[in-house]
Amino acid sequence: MTVIIGADAQGKQLKDQIKSFLIEKGYSVEDVSDPEKDFVDNTLAVVNALKQSEEDLGIMIDAYGAGPFMVASKIKGMIAAEVSDERSAYMTRGHNNARMISMGSEIVGPGLAENIAKAFVEGKYDGGRHQIRVDMLNKMA
Repeated sequence: MTVIIGADAQGKQLKDQIKSFLIEKGYSVEDVSDPEKDFVDNTLAVVNALKQSEEDLGIMIDAYGAGPFMVASKIKGMIAAEVSDERSAYMTRGHNNARMISMGSEIVGPGLAENIAKAFVEGKYDGGRHQIRVDMLNKMA
C-alpha cells in the first residue's frame, strides 16, 4: 500500500508533517501536491493516483477539508470522508471502505493530524453488513 498525499498552499505545512510522520512509521508515501494549484486540482491528482491501485489510500489537506471532500465525492467509485478526529478516520475505513480522507490545516493541529493519518492507514475494511452500503456508494456520482 502507498499513501497518496496532496495539499494546496494552505495545507502544505501540515501535509509535510503528515508525510514525514508516515515515512518515519515505514509507510510508502507518494506526494502529488502542486502548491501552485488549488484544492480542486490537487484533489483530482490524489484521486487519479488512487485509480492506479485498489490497495492505495489517499489523504488531501487544504484549509478546511470540506472542498477536497466535495471534489472526491463527485468521482464515480471514490469513497471519501472529511475527518477531524481519529475515530472517524478509523471508522470510515472499517464501515465505509473509504479510500481517501480530507482534513483542514485550520481545523486540526500537527499532533492530531498525525493521529488521524495513523488511524486511517491502520484501519481495515470490515466488509459483511457494510458491503451493501459500499456497493451503493460505488454506484453513485
